[in-house]
This record gives sequence, C-alpha cells and structure tokens, in this order.
Amino acid sequence: MERSARTSQHDETESDDESTGMNTLLIGIDAGSLSVFDDLDADTEIPTIHRLCTEGTSAPLESQIPPWTPSAWPSMYTGANPGKHGAFGFVGYDGYDWHVTSTDDVNEHTVWSLLDRHGYSSVVVNAPITHPPEEFDGALLPGFIGPEDPDCHPDGLLEEVRDAIGDYRVYPSYSRDDDTLPDSEKMTEYRNLIRMRGAAFRYLAEEYDPDFGFVQFQKTDTVFHEFFGDEEKVRSVYETTDEEIAAILERFDPDHVFVASDHGMGEYDGYEFRVNEFLQDRGYVETTTSGKGMPSWTPMRRKLREGEESETWEPSFTERAAAVAAERFGITARDVGVVLERVGLAETVKKFAPGGVARTANEQVDFENSQAYVRARTELGVRINLEGRDPEGVVSPDDYERVREELIRELEDVETPDGDPVFETVAPRERYFHGEYAEDAVDIVTVPADFDHAISEQLGEDYFGPAEPWNHKLDGVFAAAGEGVDEDETLERAHLFDVAPTIMASFDLPYSDRMDGSVIPVVEPTEATSYPAYDGKGEPNQSEVDEEVTDRLADLGYMN
Repeated sequence: MERSARTSQHDETESDDESTGMNTLLIGIDAGSLSVFDDLDADTEIPTIHRLCTEGTSAPLESQIPPWTPSAWPSMYTGANPGKHGAFGFVGYDGYDWHVTSTDDVNEHTVWSLLDRHGYSSVVVNAPITHPPEEFDGALLPGFIGPEDPDCHPDGLLEEVRDAIGDYRVYPSYSRDDDTLPDSEKMTEYRNLIRMRGAAFRYLAEEYDPDFGFVQFQKTDTVFHEFFGDEEKVRSVYETTDEEIAAILERFDPDHVFVASDHGMGEYDGYEFRVNEFLQDRGYVETTTSGKGMPSWTPMRRKLREGEESETWEPSFTERAAAVAAERFGITARDVGVVLERVGLAETVKKFAPGGVARTANEQVDFENSQAYVRARTELGVRINLEGRDPEGVVSPDDYERVREELIRELEDVETPDGDPVFETVAPRERYFHGEYAEDAVDIVTVPADFDHAISEQLGEDYFGPAEPWNHKLDGVFAAAGEGVDEDETLERAHLFDVAPTIMASFDLPYSDRMDGSVIPVVEPTEATSYPAYDGKGEPNQSEVDEEVTDRLADLGYMN
C-alpha cells in the first residue's frame, strides 16, 4: 500500500501514545441547511457551526433525487449516484417483495476504504447504512438504519465503547407513539444520544489516531419529523450538537474540517398527493384485498418480537381469512374503523387485533396485475410493471416507452386543489440515475414543486390530503474550514456527489473515476483515476434486522 510522507514519518519518529493529528474531519449533520442555521442564534445556540460557516466558507449543498437518508448518505460517502451504488431507499426490492436496506445494497467503494488503499486510517461513527461494516484500517460504529446492537469493526468494538464511555445506543429508548412519556424526557433522550456520538468519536479517535474522521448526527433530522419543527426542541438539539462538535474540534484540531448534510429541511405549505389513487382511476393500478400491501414494519416487527427471523412477511391464515371475508361481503378495514371510531373502541381493538388483518382486508395495490404504481413515497416516482424485468410484468417491452410517455404527460398535468402544479419535474429515470443498478430505480421520477408537496403510496378516497408540516428540502449545507482549506474561496453551491472527491483531494489523492462529483475548490484539486472494481457486487446477502430498526423507521413515518 502507498503511504504518505506524513504517515511514514509518524511511523518512524512518533511513539505509540503520541498523535500526529487528524488530517480531515467530516461532520455530518442530517437535514442541516443554511436556512435552519439562520433560524438559530449564532452566538448562544450554534457558535461552533456558525464559526465554521463564517470563518471558513459555506454554501448550499444540492442533494440528489431522492433526498432521503438511506440513499443520500451512501451517495455522499461513495461520490456515486444511486444507479451506481444501488441503495435507493429504506428498503430494496426483490421482485414485488422487499428487504431492509443495508451495506449489502451499497456496491461502491466508500471514501474510507479508498483512503485505506493509500495507507490512511479512519474512524467512522454513526454513519447511516454502514451495517454490517466492511474491513479497513480503523474503526466503525454503524448508525441508522442498522440494528440497535450492530456488528462493528473491529469485532467487540461496541462493548469496548460502552465500557469506556457508558451507555451507547443507536436509537432512543422509547417508541415515538409512547404517550406516557413527556416531551421533556424525550428531549433528554435526544440530547443523550447526541452526546453518545461525540463521546464515542472522541474515545475512538484517541484510541485509533485516525487520519480521517467522520461523525454523523441524526437527531437534527428526527426532531423535525417527531416534533414538527418545534422551535424550542430544535434549539435544544442543535445546542447539544454544537457542544459535541466544539469538544471534538478542541481535542483534535484537524487540518481540514468539512460540514455536510444529506439534504435540507423546511416547512411544507402544500399537499400530500396519493399517486396510486390517481393511477387507479386511470387504469394503471389494480387493487386487491388479499395481498401483502406496501412495505410495512408492523408485521415484520411482530415476527421479530416472537423470536422469528424476519426480512419480509407473509400474511397468516387469520389475515388471509379476514381478507377473503372482506372481499366477499364488500367490507374493508376502513369501513370497520369508521364504526369503531364512532363507538369509541378503535384504539382498544388496535391493541388486540392481529396487525396484518387490517392490512390484508384493506384495498391495496395489486403489484403483479398493475401496469404502474408507487412502491414507496420516499422513492419519488412510479415503477412500471415491465415484462421480462419484473416477475409478473404486464407491460411488454414494445409498449414500455409509450406507457411511460403517457404517464409522464398525465402526471405533468396534475394540479393541486389550488390550481398549482404538483410536480416541477416529471422525467424518465435516466435523467437522474445511471449505472449498473439504474433499473432498480423507479421508471418515472416525480419531483414535487419546490418540495412543498409530498407523494404517498397509500390508496384513499381523495387524491389530496395534508402534507407533513416539516420535511426534506433539496438544499443542504457544505462548509469548510481549517489551515488546509482555502477560506478565501467563494462558493455559490456544491453537490452531494462532490464531498467524497473533496475528501480524497484533502489528502492530495486522486479520487475514483466512478464518482459522479468533482473536487469542491476549497482544497487543491486532484485528478480522477481508476481503482480496482468493487468486489462486493452480486446477489446481496441480506443481514438480519432487529425489532428496534423497524420500530424507529415506523416512528419516523417512512413506512406504515
């Protein structure tokens, strides 16, 4: 392996207990954006973040499509679009079935694995979609959406961290729908989780003396989803995050400090558009009351609680019987729910009824017999049921482009109840995705106008409903500071794909020619070069997912 003069000199002249210092630190702030920063007090609430943005240089960081955590973070740390790395959302699809996304779905070199090839070590804490971890010189504690007690690198690292700093957890100790816990206690748990990230990173950086460090803070996103952007709670989360960042910088003083987010966050003033209901009325979607329905953690969670392994689910005899009865008598779970609500028993029944009964008895998309449908709202698009590609495809390859063009025209014309366009862009997937895994993406990408509207995969009596008040925006943030950073460089904006090439350039190393970005001009640019092909391609070996993963994703509302 190639090793730099700096690292070689350390090997020859420094003792084992001395530190050469960290060359580059990446601070990941999920959903961070300049607009969010502007709403916080620069002197009392986020003084460290503010200093990095003002004494250094900062700009909006344009995210990818789709701008959601489990796809965007892999794009950032591989520098490649999802069509190359293969992770498109919270779940990956196997025909009409699904599995929880993991590193088995990320099929590109991470920036820390490329640094390892040049003899540089890394410490990575809480990065999303890093479970199960790969091997490299350094240490990795996986984050969202891995299990609560994830496999770490090296083996035994989690126990070591817990022995050193006390408790360490990936997720809160409560469920989002736990109404018995006051908000004050929930926020205490938020702050505890943030402090765990900082303490774990500082401990591991002391132990491993890495050349590259990456610590990610997730609650800066979750607080908007769970508490609808409550100003006091957002301030509390950011104050604690800022304190942890300050402690890391004071201890390690990296040569280069980069701050980056996977997407932005903002208020939604528009609507939720139920695309499958729209497609059903136009003959593209067929429905059933006996299928498995959309991806849901509820039945998977039940199986896991009972001690069974679960990557997906199949309806039980009781659930299928309920579906048959509903179909025969024309009664859906929605009808039953209305009656139960009127007599005040809806919540009681929910506690005791088998979770899958309502799912199988409700009208849902019949994937196999539909021409096109939305699989999950976070995919931001429509999938065509293509013959020869999908197991029971009904659209022939000869009709594919015609059907796709018709759908694009129909979706382009959709207007809100106020007469405004729902989408600013409706386009073939080729505009956003290219690479070996592009066919795993939706066929038609639907980008909401100004990201003020959301799409839904759920069927309903109306096309439109209220949107979640706070949700993802396209513009995140990038900031750079430190002695190795050109702080006089004026940035107008950068792209998510540019972060990995910039990290490589901060080590004066060539970045991969597989990356879709380029070096942000805050460090001296380097050229792209070819690295050995990623050797993890092929059929993924899906890892077991525990109950906490499914609980937290359901808590966030990403799945039913």
